[in-house]
Amino acid sequence: MAEEVKLFKTWSSPFPLRVAWALQLKGIQYESVLEDLSNKSNLLLQYNPVYKKVPVLLHNGRPISESLIILEYVDETWKQYSLLPRDPYARAMARFWAKFGDDKVLPSIYAAFKSEGKEQEAALAEASEHLQKLEEELKGKKFFGGDNIGYLDIALGWLANLGVFEEVSSLRVLDVERFPLLCAWLKEFSDAPVIKDCWPPRDMLIAKFIARHQARHAKSSST
Repeated sequence: MAEEVKLFKTWSSPFPLRVAWALQLKGIQYESVLEDLSNKSNLLLQYNPVYKKVPVLLHNGRPISESLIILEYVDETWKQYSLLPRDPYARAMARFWAKFGDDKVLPSIYAAFKSEGKEQEAALAEASEHLQKLEEELKGKKFFGGDNIGYLDIALGWLANLGVFEEVSSLRVLDVERFPLLCAWLKEFSDAPVIKDCWPPRDMLIAKFIARHQARHAKSSST
């Protein structure tokens, strides 16, 4: 009996991309199910009734939600190409920094892009402080896990979207002078064929973020 592997995602969200990258690295065939989050399908609501969002991985009829949890499930289910390190301490640290990326780095960068004036300055300062911690984690390494793309690289892969945000907003967050190791890592990660092949078209991302940026600016101007 053939294995059923489906990934419920949207075309632009970086979180389902984590799962797609992991499956690709392990050579797992899967079916993509595109969702419109403004009109969520009954299947998505059935498979993720708690959070009602993507990604959801459906494996032989059993749904798993939340991207970081899915990554661990994928790594434990398909043993080829390990994502998490074998050493227990190194595994714990990879999980720690992945959570740090979601809980600290991402919100501070998002706040910088959506704010202005002093609020933006404060958010940028916070984002820079967080990014500096990631910069230090890369010392002496090509990828966060060593010589190959692993769990933490995938978890922080959304940073490759920064170039689109920066182009749309003219705000510079990640510059090579302050973060040379992060910038070098980002290029290595983004240029890897298995990563590059999963990215949505850049022109479509730019168009989406321009529309979102203009809508936010219009809303702030009217209040």
